[in-house]
Amino acid sequence: MKRRDFISGMALLTAAGLLPDTAPAAENNPDVSEFSKHLKPVGRALEMEGYYVWCNSPVEGEDGKIHLFFSRWVATKKMGGWINGSEICHAVADSPESEFKFNEVILAPRGPGFWDATTCHNPLIKKVDGKYCLFFMGNSNGKTNTKRIGLATADSLDGPWTRPDQPLLQAGETGAWDDHCTTNPAFIKHPNGQYWLYYKSWNTSEYENSTDPVIRGNRKYGLAIADKLEGPYKKYQGNPVIDFSSKGGNKQFEDAFVWREKGKFKIIARDMGIFNHEDGLIMESRDGIKWSAPQIAYFDAAHYHITQPPPPSYLKKYGRFERPQLLFQKGKATYLFTTSQGGKYMTASPFIFKIT
Repeated sequence: MKRRDFISGMALLTAAGLLPDTAPAAENNPDVSEFSKHLKPVGRALEMEGYYVWCNSPVEGEDGKIHLFFSRWVATKKMGGWINGSEICHAVADSPESEFKFNEVILAPRGPGFWDATTCHNPLIKKVDGKYCLFFMGNSNGKTNTKRIGLATADSLDGPWTRPDQPLLQAGETGAWDDHCTTNPAFIKHPNGQYWLYYKSWNTSEYENSTDPVIRGNRKYGLAIADKLEGPYKKYQGNPVIDFSSKGGNKQFEDAFVWREKGKFKIIARDMGIFNHEDGLIMESRDGIKWSAPQIAYFDAAHYHITQPPPPSYLKKYGRFERPQLLFQKGKATYLFTTSQGGKYMTASPFIFKIT
């Protein structure tokens, strides 16, 4: 994709669309976070013909370039291909707003007999203790009930990557709130030296007995803690640490990303019913366990005056931004990377916001 092609994505924005909607109602709304008021849409990136591109996790390399780890699957599988055919890849750009060039496939499904036989998804890249850590989700049967979090490591962003023979975190025992899977990893090294892994899960019985064909079960987040990066990770006894089920209406959330800022833990995620199903959520915590009430972290495409052609019938999540991940440069969050359906090939691709 040439630089002019990247900028052509900006044609989807109106002349005023480069700045968020700062209507007084939004400015004075206590449900709207301060974070949301500092987002400036940049546009789409890494649009790949023949593929859906999802789960974009950026990191600044020692070379000063931006390295993006992302999942993709062939477009013929449509949106559902993430569960039974996703692979994790690596792309590089000179800056967050430059052209991202595909580098290589990092992790691909390994086939029968492996815990990540049928998909590799949910990449999260972190530099921890001098090495690069690629947290991800794999499954073995093309279904949700074998989703497990794994950890691949490398001394360089260019690899080689040491791939795990076993998952990093297993699901809970039958009947537990997290007996279905472990997925959507969010990670942080605690100031006390421990390694904290947040994970999404839900209960199998709730999932299988749901009467809602779209939203099945109730997604919650748990915490697992280890004294060593490679584990073992022991689940926090007070899990789940984030649970919106008591709010009614099957409110829940997913796609969490965790970081620390000014002595506090912060988390950004996709809303699944707290306010709606289109926006993002942000919360903060002093201890990483008890979290504040959620606020809106970012809005949908319409809020930013992003105009797009009518969606094809197979895109059901059109106009919303998912899988939020932050890029840090010199210790400061500078860009928000998300994923959004649509784009040049009417599949999915990254959508980037600058944090002003």
